[in-house]
Amino acid sequence: MNKTITTIAAAVLAAAGLVGCDSPAEERAEEQADMIEDNAEATADALEERADTLDDPAAQNLENQAEAVRETGELEAENLEEQAENLPQ
Repeated sequence: MNKTITTIAAAVLAAAGLVGCDSPAEERAEEQADMIEDNAEATADALEERADTLDDPAAQNLENQAEAVRETGELEAENLEEQAENLPQ
């Protein structure tokens, strides 16, 4: 009976996300990843706003740069999060 209660309690806690919480280092890395993405997004938005004031081909060039900044930010953030997942707990 005790084993059943323990198993049920563990399942409930896991479902609630309380088991396997991130380490402080992993949380910091995830926060940094979020900041990288936010900064890349803000930079890309600024490039696109500037592109809206220009004619082609300069506008297209800035649009391409904005997309590259976004993609780079996403990749850097993903890599950082993956590295964080591999940190010792």
